Amino acid sequence: MQSNTSNIQKSAREDRYQHHDYYGIDELLSEEHLLAREATRQWVKSEVSPIIEAYADRAECPTHLFKGLAEIGAYGPSLPAKYGCGGMDEIAYGIIMSELERGDSGIRSMASVQGSLVMYPIYKYGSEEQRMKYLPKLASGELIGCFGLTEPDYGSNPSDMITNIKDDGDAYILNGAKMWITNSPVADIAVVWAKDEAGIIRGLIVERGMKGFTAPEIHGKWSLRASITGELVFEDVRVPKSNLLPNVQGLKGPLGCLSKARYGIAWGAIGAALDCYDSALRYSQERIQFGKPIGGFQLTQKKLAEMITEITKAQLLAWRLGTLANNGKATPAQISMAKRNNVHMALEIAREARQIHGGMGITNEYPVMRHMMNLETVLTYEGTHDIHLLITGMDVTGFNAFK
Repeated sequence: MQSNTSNIQKSAREDRYQHHDYYGIDELLSEEHLLAREATRQWVKSEVSPIIEAYADRAECPTHLFKGLAEIGAYGPSLPAKYGCGGMDEIAYGIIMSELERGDSGIRSMASVQGSLVMYPIYKYGSEEQRMKYLPKLASGELIGCFGLTEPDYGSNPSDMITNIKDDGDAYILNGAKMWITNSPVADIAVVWAKDEAGIIRGLIVERGMKGFTAPEIHGKWSLRASITGELVFEDVRVPKSNLLPNVQGLKGPLGCLSKARYGIAWGAIGAALDCYDSALRYSQERIQFGKPIGGFQLTQKKLAEMITEITKAQLLAWRLGTLANNGKATPAQISMAKRNNVHMALEIAREARQIHGGMGITNEYPVMRHMMNLETVLTYEGTHDIHLLITGMDVTGFNAFK
Protein backbone atom coordinates (compact mmCIF):
# COMPACT_ATOMS: atom_id res chain seq x y z
CA MET A 1 0.00 0.00 0.00
CA GLN A 2 2.77 2.42 0.93
CA SER A 3 4.59 1.61 -2.29
CA ASN A 4 1.54 2.55 -4.33
CA THR A 5 1.24 5.92 -2.59
CA SER A 6 4.92 6.65 -3.17
CA ASN A 7 4.59 5.93 -6.88
CA ILE A 8 1.66 8.33 -7.12
CA GLN A 9 3.62 11.07 -5.35
CA LYS A 10 6.66 10.51 -7.54
CA SER A 11 4.74 11.08 -10.75
CA ALA A 12 2.34 13.76 -9.52
CA ARG A 13 4.49 16.74 -10.51
CA GLU A 14 4.63 15.58 -14.12
CA ASP A 15 2.08 17.30 -16.33
CA ARG A 16 0.25 14.22 -17.59
CA TYR A 17 -2.89 16.11 -18.54
CA GLN A 18 -5.14 14.51 -21.16
CA HIS A 19 -7.90 16.49 -22.85
CA HIS A 20 -11.50 15.65 -21.91
CA ASP A 21 -14.23 16.26 -24.48
CA TYR A 22 -17.22 14.15 -23.49
CA TYR A 23 -19.62 15.63 -26.06
CA GLY A 24 -17.24 15.81 -29.02
CA ILE A 25 -17.11 19.60 -29.02
CA ASP A 26 -13.80 19.44 -30.88
CA GLU A 27 -15.86 18.60 -33.97
CA LEU A 28 -17.29 22.13 -33.76
CA LEU A 29 -13.84 23.73 -33.78
CA SER A 30 -11.79 24.82 -36.78
CA GLU A 31 -8.24 23.75 -37.57
CA GLU A 32 -7.07 27.18 -36.41
CA HIS A 33 -8.77 26.63 -33.04
CA LEU A 34 -7.14 23.23 -32.59
CA LEU A 35 -3.70 24.53 -33.57
CA ALA A 36 -3.99 27.43 -31.12
CA ARG A 37 -5.00 25.03 -28.37
CA GLU A 38 -2.16 22.63 -29.06
CA ALA A 39 0.47 25.38 -29.16
CA THR A 40 -0.76 26.88 -25.90
CA ARG A 41 -1.08 23.49 -24.21
CA GLN A 42 2.47 22.49 -25.10
CA TRP A 43 3.80 25.83 -23.87
CA VAL A 44 1.97 25.40 -20.56
CA LYS A 45 3.31 21.87 -20.18
CA SER A 46 6.90 22.91 -20.86
CA GLU A 47 7.07 26.39 -19.33
CA VAL A 48 4.36 26.70 -16.66
CA SER A 49 3.67 23.30 -15.10
CA PRO A 50 7.27 22.54 -14.03
CA ILE A 51 7.63 25.81 -12.10
CA ILE A 52 4.19 27.02 -11.06
CA GLU A 53 3.96 25.24 -7.69
CA ALA A 54 7.30 26.66 -6.58
CA TYR A 55 6.37 30.20 -7.63
CA ALA A 56 2.96 29.94 -5.93
CA ASP A 57 4.61 28.60 -2.79
CA ARG A 58 6.95 31.63 -2.71
CA ALA A 59 4.13 34.03 -3.66
CA GLU A 60 6.31 35.18 -6.55
CA CYS A 61 5.26 36.05 -10.09
CA PRO A 62 7.21 34.29 -12.89
CA THR A 63 7.65 37.53 -14.79
CA HIS A 64 9.93 35.85 -17.32
CA LEU A 65 6.76 34.23 -18.74
CA PHE A 66 5.45 37.57 -20.01
CA LYS A 67 7.67 37.21 -23.09
CA GLY A 68 6.64 33.61 -23.66
CA LEU A 69 2.97 34.56 -23.56
CA ALA A 70 3.68 37.04 -26.34
CA GLU A 71 5.51 34.41 -28.39
CA ILE A 72 2.50 32.06 -28.37
CA GLY A 73 0.16 34.92 -29.33
CA ALA A 74 -1.70 35.13 -26.02
CA TYR A 75 -1.91 38.93 -26.01
CA GLY A 76 -4.91 40.19 -27.94
CA PRO A 77 -5.27 37.08 -30.12
CA SER A 78 -8.57 38.31 -31.57
CA LEU A 79 -7.33 41.84 -32.33
CA PRO A 80 -6.22 42.71 -35.89
CA ALA A 81 -2.92 41.46 -37.26
CA LYS A 82 -2.29 45.03 -38.48
CA TYR A 83 -1.23 45.89 -34.92
CA GLY A 84 0.90 42.80 -34.38
CA CYS A 85 -1.96 40.79 -32.88
CA GLY A 86 -3.32 37.36 -33.77
CA GLY A 87 -6.23 38.29 -36.01
CA MET A 88 -8.06 35.17 -34.83
CA ASP A 89 -11.69 34.83 -33.79
CA GLU A 90 -13.24 34.97 -30.33
CA ILE A 91 -13.40 31.19 -29.92
CA ALA A 92 -9.64 30.97 -30.47
CA TYR A 93 -9.18 33.68 -27.83
CA GLY A 94 -11.33 31.69 -25.40
CA ILE A 95 -9.49 28.44 -26.08
CA ILE A 96 -6.14 30.09 -25.40
CA MET A 97 -7.43 31.47 -22.10
CA SER A 98 -8.73 28.02 -21.12
CA GLU A 99 -5.37 26.39 -21.76
CA LEU A 100 -3.53 29.09 -19.84
CA GLU A 101 -5.82 28.76 -16.83
CA ARG A 102 -5.32 25.03 -16.83
CA GLY A 103 -1.76 25.98 -15.98
CA ASP A 104 -2.73 28.65 -13.45
CA SER A 105 -5.36 31.37 -13.07
CA GLY A 106 -2.60 33.90 -12.42
CA ILE A 107 -0.91 33.14 -15.73
CA ARG A 108 -4.23 33.57 -17.53
CA SER A 109 -4.73 36.84 -15.65
CA MET A 110 -1.37 38.11 -16.87
CA ALA A 111 -2.50 37.51 -20.45
CA SER A 112 -6.14 38.54 -20.21
CA VAL A 113 -5.35 41.85 -18.49
CA GLN A 114 -2.79 42.66 -21.16
CA GLY A 115 -5.07 41.70 -24.03
CA SER A 116 -8.60 42.49 -22.87
CA LEU A 117 -8.14 45.35 -20.43
CA VAL A 118 -5.19 47.22 -21.95
CA MET A 119 -4.92 46.38 -25.65
CA TYR A 120 -8.64 46.13 -26.28
CA PRO A 121 -9.53 49.63 -24.95
CA ILE A 122 -6.64 51.17 -26.87
CA TYR A 123 -7.89 49.43 -30.02
CA LYS A 124 -11.59 50.11 -29.40
CA TYR A 125 -11.48 53.58 -27.88
CA GLY A 126 -8.06 54.93 -28.84
CA SER A 127 -6.86 56.99 -31.79
CA GLU A 128 -5.01 55.39 -34.68
CA GLU A 129 -1.85 57.07 -33.45
CA GLN A 130 -2.31 55.48 -30.02
CA ARG A 131 -2.98 52.06 -31.59
CA MET A 132 0.19 52.19 -33.66
CA LYS A 133 2.25 53.49 -30.76
CA TYR A 134 1.22 50.96 -28.13
CA LEU A 135 -0.42 47.84 -29.59
CA PRO A 136 2.56 46.27 -31.42
CA LYS A 137 4.76 46.68 -28.34
CA LEU A 138 2.07 45.25 -26.06
CA ALA A 139 1.49 42.32 -28.43
CA SER A 140 5.21 41.50 -28.48
CA GLY A 141 5.58 41.80 -24.71
CA GLU A 142 7.96 44.73 -25.03
CA LEU A 143 5.46 46.69 -22.94
CA ILE A 144 3.38 45.33 -20.05
CA GLY A 145 0.10 47.00 -19.15
CA CYS A 146 -2.49 47.12 -16.40
CA PHE A 147 -6.05 48.39 -16.00
CA GLY A 148 -7.15 50.86 -13.32
CA LEU A 149 -10.85 50.88 -12.43
CA THR A 150 -11.43 49.44 -8.94
CA GLU A 151 -10.71 51.81 -6.06
CA PRO A 152 -10.14 51.20 -2.35
CA ASP A 153 -13.74 52.27 -1.60
CA TYR A 154 -15.46 51.51 -4.92
CA GLY A 155 -15.39 48.06 -6.47
CA SER A 156 -18.81 46.86 -7.60
CA ASN A 157 -19.95 50.49 -7.89
CA PRO A 158 -17.33 52.09 -10.15
CA SER A 159 -19.62 54.97 -11.10
CA ASP A 160 -18.84 56.56 -7.73
CA MET A 161 -15.08 56.56 -8.33
CA ILE A 162 -13.06 59.36 -6.78
CA THR A 163 -10.08 59.34 -9.14
CA ASN A 164 -10.27 62.52 -11.22
CA ILE A 165 -8.62 64.64 -13.87
CA LYS A 166 -8.49 68.43 -14.19
CA ASP A 167 -7.64 70.43 -17.29
CA ASP A 168 -4.19 71.99 -17.28
CA GLY A 169 -3.51 73.39 -20.74
CA ASP A 170 -1.99 70.67 -22.89
CA ALA A 171 -2.32 68.06 -20.12
CA TYR A 172 -4.60 66.71 -17.42
CA ILE A 173 -3.70 66.58 -13.74
CA LEU A 174 -4.61 63.13 -12.43
CA ASN A 175 -5.28 62.38 -8.75
CA GLY A 176 -6.63 59.30 -7.01
CA ALA A 177 -5.88 55.64 -6.34
CA LYS A 178 -6.78 52.24 -7.72
CA MET A 179 -6.71 48.90 -5.87
CA TRP A 180 -6.31 45.19 -6.72
CA ILE A 181 -4.59 45.86 -10.03
CA THR A 182 -3.06 42.82 -11.76
CA ASN A 183 0.41 43.49 -13.23
CA SER A 184 0.59 47.03 -11.81
CA PRO A 185 3.99 46.81 -10.03
CA VAL A 186 5.69 45.72 -13.27
CA ALA A 187 3.51 47.57 -15.78
CA ASP A 188 4.94 50.07 -18.24
CA ILE A 189 1.54 51.64 -18.94
CA ALA A 190 -1.82 51.76 -17.19
CA VAL A 191 -5.22 52.33 -18.78
CA VAL A 192 -6.85 54.41 -16.05
CA TRP A 193 -10.45 55.53 -15.69
CA ALA A 194 -11.13 58.85 -13.98
CA LYS A 195 -13.82 61.53 -13.79
CA ASP A 196 -13.29 64.81 -15.56
CA GLU A 197 -14.44 68.15 -14.16
CA ALA A 198 -17.94 67.55 -15.52
CA GLY A 199 -18.11 64.22 -13.69
CA ILE A 200 -17.80 62.20 -16.94
CA ILE A 201 -15.67 59.04 -16.80
CA ARG A 202 -12.75 59.16 -19.25
CA GLY A 203 -9.92 56.79 -20.05
CA LEU A 204 -6.24 57.74 -20.11
CA ILE A 205 -2.98 55.97 -20.84
CA VAL A 206 -0.61 56.66 -17.95
CA GLU A 207 3.04 55.76 -18.43
CA ARG A 208 5.54 54.54 -15.88
CA GLY A 209 7.93 57.32 -14.98
CA MET A 210 5.36 60.12 -14.99
CA LYS A 211 6.03 62.16 -11.88
CA GLY A 212 3.65 61.36 -9.02
CA PHE A 213 2.69 57.90 -10.36
CA THR A 214 3.56 54.90 -8.17
CA ALA A 215 2.42 51.27 -8.13
CA PRO A 216 3.14 49.55 -4.80
CA GLU A 217 2.73 45.77 -4.64
CA ILE A 218 0.07 44.10 -2.48
CA HIS A 219 1.44 41.29 -0.29
CA GLY A 220 -0.13 38.60 1.88
CA LYS A 221 -2.44 36.99 -0.70
CA TRP A 222 -3.53 33.39 -0.20
CA SER A 223 -4.92 33.34 -3.74
CA LEU A 224 -3.36 34.08 -7.14
CA ARG A 225 -0.01 33.81 -5.42
CA ALA A 226 1.87 33.50 -8.71
CA SER A 227 0.26 36.68 -10.06
CA ILE A 228 1.61 40.12 -9.19
CA THR A 229 -1.01 42.51 -7.81
CA GLY A 230 -0.71 46.08 -6.64
CA GLU A 231 -2.15 49.55 -6.37
CA LEU A 232 -2.01 52.59 -8.62
CA VAL A 233 -1.44 55.88 -6.82
CA PHE A 234 -1.67 59.24 -8.61
CA GLU A 235 -0.53 62.44 -6.94
CA ASP A 236 -0.80 65.40 -9.30
CA VAL A 237 0.33 63.28 -12.26
CA ARG A 238 0.57 65.36 -15.42
CA VAL A 239 -0.78 63.27 -18.31
CA PRO A 240 -0.56 64.71 -21.86
CA LYS A 241 -3.92 65.23 -23.53
CA SER A 242 -2.66 63.05 -26.37
CA ASN A 243 -2.93 60.13 -23.91
CA LEU A 244 -6.69 60.52 -23.49
CA LEU A 245 -8.74 57.77 -25.18
CA PRO A 246 -10.84 59.95 -27.52
CA ASN A 247 -13.55 57.57 -28.66
CA VAL A 248 -15.51 56.84 -25.48
CA GLN A 249 -17.10 58.68 -22.57
CA GLY A 250 -18.86 57.33 -19.52
CA LEU A 251 -19.03 54.00 -17.75
CA LYS A 252 -19.63 52.11 -21.01
CA GLY A 253 -15.89 52.44 -21.67
CA PRO A 254 -14.58 50.38 -18.77
CA LEU A 255 -17.62 48.09 -18.80
CA GLY A 256 -16.94 47.25 -22.45
CA CYS A 257 -13.42 46.21 -21.47
CA LEU A 258 -14.76 44.11 -18.60
CA SER A 259 -17.12 42.28 -20.94
CA LYS A 260 -14.14 41.33 -23.10
CA ALA A 261 -12.22 40.10 -20.06
CA ARG A 262 -15.20 38.31 -18.50
CA TYR A 263 -15.67 36.43 -21.75
CA GLY A 264 -12.09 35.17 -21.43
CA ILE A 265 -12.68 34.17 -17.83
CA ALA A 266 -15.76 32.15 -18.80
CA TRP A 267 -13.47 30.07 -20.99
CA GLY A 268 -10.48 30.19 -18.67
CA ALA A 269 -12.26 28.71 -15.66
CA ILE A 270 -13.01 25.59 -17.69
CA GLY A 271 -9.28 25.00 -17.95
CA ALA A 272 -8.86 25.05 -14.16
CA ALA A 273 -11.82 22.67 -13.80
CA LEU A 274 -10.40 20.30 -16.40
CA ASP A 275 -7.03 20.20 -14.65
CA CYS A 276 -8.69 19.35 -11.34
CA TYR A 277 -10.91 16.71 -12.95
CA ASP A 278 -8.00 15.18 -14.86
CA SER A 279 -5.91 14.93 -11.71
CA ALA A 280 -8.79 13.46 -9.69
CA LEU A 281 -9.66 10.92 -12.38
CA ARG A 282 -6.07 9.72 -12.64
CA TYR A 283 -5.68 9.59 -8.86
CA SER A 284 -8.89 7.55 -8.56
CA GLN A 285 -7.48 4.99 -10.99
CA GLU A 286 -4.13 4.71 -9.19
CA ARG A 287 -4.95 5.06 -5.50
CA ILE A 288 -5.67 1.65 -3.93
CA GLN A 289 -7.87 1.33 -0.84
CA PHE A 290 -9.68 -1.76 0.47
CA GLY A 291 -7.97 -3.80 -2.20
CA LYS A 292 -9.03 -1.86 -5.31
CA PRO A 293 -8.71 1.59 -6.95
CA ILE A 294 -10.92 4.18 -5.27
CA GLY A 295 -12.40 4.90 -8.69
CA GLY A 296 -14.19 1.59 -8.36
CA PHE A 297 -16.32 2.84 -5.48
CA GLN A 298 -19.75 4.32 -6.14
CA LEU A 299 -19.25 7.57 -4.25
CA THR A 300 -16.05 8.35 -6.14
CA GLN A 301 -17.76 7.59 -9.43
CA LYS A 302 -20.64 9.88 -8.43
CA LYS A 303 -18.18 12.73 -7.89
CA LEU A 304 -16.38 12.15 -11.18
CA ALA A 305 -19.58 11.72 -13.18
CA GLU A 306 -21.01 14.97 -11.82
CA MET A 307 -17.72 16.76 -12.47
CA ILE A 308 -17.51 15.82 -16.14
CA THR A 309 -21.21 16.63 -16.56
CA GLU A 310 -20.76 20.16 -15.24
CA ILE A 311 -17.60 20.66 -17.29
CA THR A 312 -19.41 19.54 -20.43
CA LYS A 313 -22.28 21.95 -19.78
CA ALA A 314 -19.77 24.79 -19.28
CA GLN A 315 -17.92 23.85 -22.50
CA LEU A 316 -21.17 24.03 -24.45
CA LEU A 317 -22.09 27.34 -22.83
CA ALA A 318 -18.68 28.81 -23.72
CA TRP A 319 -18.79 27.50 -27.28
CA ARG A 320 -22.23 29.00 -27.89
CA LEU A 321 -21.13 32.29 -26.33
CA GLY A 322 -18.09 32.28 -28.60
CA THR A 323 -20.29 31.73 -31.63
CA LEU A 324 -22.44 34.68 -30.61
CA ALA A 325 -19.34 36.80 -30.01
CA ASN A 326 -17.99 35.96 -33.46
CA ASN A 327 -21.25 37.26 -34.93
CA GLY A 328 -21.25 40.39 -32.77
CA LYS A 329 -24.31 39.18 -30.87
CA ALA A 330 -22.96 38.30 -27.42
CA THR A 331 -24.56 40.63 -24.88
CA PRO A 332 -22.92 41.75 -21.61
CA ALA A 333 -25.66 39.87 -19.73
CA GLN A 334 -24.93 36.65 -21.61
CA ILE A 335 -21.25 37.06 -20.82
CA SER A 336 -22.11 37.62 -17.14
CA MET A 337 -24.11 34.39 -17.06
CA ALA A 338 -21.24 32.40 -18.51
CA LYS A 339 -18.62 33.98 -16.24
CA ARG A 340 -20.70 33.35 -13.12
CA ASN A 341 -21.71 29.81 -14.02
CA ASN A 342 -18.34 28.59 -15.22
CA VAL A 343 -16.26 30.01 -12.38
CA HIS A 344 -18.66 28.64 -9.77
CA MET A 345 -18.59 25.29 -11.56
CA ALA A 346 -14.78 25.24 -11.53
CA LEU A 347 -14.60 26.09 -7.84
CA GLU A 348 -17.05 23.32 -6.91
CA ILE A 349 -15.08 20.84 -9.02
CA ALA A 350 -11.84 21.88 -7.34
CA ARG A 351 -13.43 21.19 -3.96
CA GLU A 352 -14.71 17.77 -5.04
CA ALA A 353 -11.34 16.93 -6.60
CA ARG A 354 -9.63 17.84 -3.36
CA GLN A 355 -11.78 15.26 -1.55
CA ILE A 356 -10.93 12.54 -4.05
CA HIS A 357 -7.24 13.23 -3.49
CA GLY A 358 -7.74 12.87 0.27
CA GLY A 359 -4.89 14.24 2.33
CA MET A 360 -2.68 14.54 -0.74
CA GLY A 361 -5.15 17.07 -2.09
CA ILE A 362 -3.91 19.78 0.24
CA THR A 363 -0.28 19.43 -0.84
CA ASN A 364 1.50 20.96 -3.80
CA GLU A 365 2.17 17.48 -5.14
CA TYR A 366 -1.09 18.08 -6.98
CA PRO A 367 -2.54 21.26 -8.53
CA VAL A 368 -5.96 21.06 -6.91
CA MET A 369 -5.55 23.25 -3.81
CA ARG A 370 -3.73 25.92 -5.82
CA HIS A 371 -6.58 26.00 -8.33
CA MET A 372 -9.11 26.12 -5.50
CA MET A 373 -7.44 29.10 -3.86
CA ASN A 374 -7.08 30.89 -7.19
CA LEU A 375 -10.71 30.35 -8.11
CA GLU A 376 -11.85 32.01 -4.88
CA THR A 377 -10.44 35.22 -6.39
CA VAL A 378 -11.72 34.56 -9.90
CA LEU A 379 -15.19 34.16 -8.37
CA THR A 380 -14.89 37.74 -7.09
CA TYR A 381 -12.90 39.77 -9.59
CA GLU A 382 -14.26 41.45 -12.71
CA GLY A 383 -17.73 41.30 -11.24
CA THR A 384 -18.49 39.30 -8.11
CA HIS A 385 -20.59 36.13 -8.16
CA ASP A 386 -23.54 38.03 -6.69
CA ILE A 387 -23.23 41.04 -8.99
CA HIS A 388 -23.37 38.79 -12.05
CA LEU A 389 -26.47 37.15 -10.62
CA LEU A 390 -28.11 40.58 -10.36
CA ILE A 391 -27.07 41.40 -13.93
CA THR A 392 -28.94 38.32 -15.11
CA GLY A 393 -31.84 39.16 -12.82
CA MET A 394 -32.12 42.66 -14.25
CA ASP A 395 -31.87 41.31 -17.79
CA VAL A 396 -34.74 38.86 -17.37
CA THR A 397 -37.06 41.02 -15.22
CA GLY A 398 -36.31 44.53 -16.43
CA PHE A 399 -35.89 45.73 -12.84
CA ASN A 400 -32.64 47.22 -11.51
CA ALA A 401 -31.83 45.70 -8.11
CA PHE A 402 -28.60 47.70 -7.79
CA LYS A 403 -30.45 50.78 -6.56
